[in-house]
Amino acid sequence: MKLYRTFLLLVAIACLSNAIADAQAPALELRLPLKTPLRFVAYGDTRFTDPANTKDTNPEVRQELVRAIAKAHPAFISFGGDIPLDGSSASDWQVYDRETAAWREARVPVFPALGNHELRGDENVALANYFARFPSLQQHRFYSVRAANILLLSLDSALDETSGPQGEWLADQFNHLTKDVEFIVVSIHHPLVTSAGDKTNGRGGSSARPAEIKLAEYLEQQQKKIRQRIIVLASHVHNYERHERGGIVYFVTGGGGAHAYPISRATDDPFASKDINYHYLLFEVHSGEVKVTMNRLEIKDGVSNWTQPDSLTISVSH
Repeated sequence: MKLYRTFLLLVAIACLSNAIADAQAPALELRLPLKTPLRFVAYGDTRFTDPANTKDTNPEVRQELVRAIAKAHPAFISFGGDIPLDGSSASDWQVYDRETAAWREARVPVFPALGNHELRGDENVALANYFARFPSLQQHRFYSVRAANILLLSLDSALDETSGPQGEWLADQFNHLTKDVEFIVVSIHHPLVTSAGDKTNGRGGSSARPAEIKLAEYLEQQQKKIRQRIIVLASHVHNYERHERGGIVYFVTGGGGAHAYPISRATDDPFASKDINYHYLLFEVHSGEVKVTMNRLEIKDGVSNWTQPDSLTISVSH
C-alpha cells in the first residue's frame, strides 16, 4: 500500500510540473447535472491533522462539523481552503481521508479553493497531495462549476486574481454569462472584506490584502452591469462574518475547526457577535433566490449544541 501511494504521488508530481509550466492551460469547467431546488454547504479552515494535536485545531469540533455536513446531504461542498494543517504532510492528508470518509461514501463532490496551508512545505509535494485528493480538477488551481442556476468560480488567492492567466479567465467568465445563471458564487481563501485586523489572531495576516481589495472593486463593478447576484465566500479568518457592499454579499466562513478567535466587529457589521463561531453555511437554492443559514456549533462537556444565529435570503434582480 505504501509503495502504491508513493507511485501515485510521483505521478501526481509529474503531472503537476507540466500543469505549472503551462500557465495558459485550457480553462476547466465542471458541470453537475442538478436542478433547483438544491442545497450545498460552504465552510473552511479545518486544518486536518493528528487528532492528538489540539494546539493548531479543535479535533472534536472538526469531526462533529464533518458529521453534520454529511447528515445535511448537500449536493456539493464548497471548501474555502486550509484543509490540512500542512499541505506537504502525507499524514495530515491521510487524516482528511479518514475523517471525511462519510462524504465519499455519500458521493458528495468537494470543490476546494487553495489556501495558504495547502501550499505549506515543499509546494510541489503539497500540490501533488492536493490534486491527488481532487482528481476532477485536472491540476487546475482555479476553475468553474455549473450547478443548476449557480456558477461557482473557485479562485486561487496565491496567484494574481485580476491580471495574468487567472485574471483573464475571470474576465472571460463574466463576459460569457448565460441567462440561466442567476447566482455567481466566488470561492476564495483570503477574504475580500473583513473586520478582522492584523492583530486579531495575535500573529497578523488577517486583514484584507491589497490584491483582494482590488478584486472586490472589480467584482462590484461587474455587479453594476449584470442581473446575476454575486456572492463571495472566503475563509482564512477563523470565525464567521457577513458584509454587504456594492450589491454583493461577502461571507467569511473560516470556522471549520482551526482554533477560532473573536473579532472586533465594525459598528455597521450585519452580524455583530463577539463570540467565536465554529460553523458551516447551508445554501438552499431555488429559482430566483438563495437562503443562506449559518449553522453554529458549540460543544460543552461532549454535548453538541447547534444554533442558527444568522440567515439571509438573496434574490436575483428582475
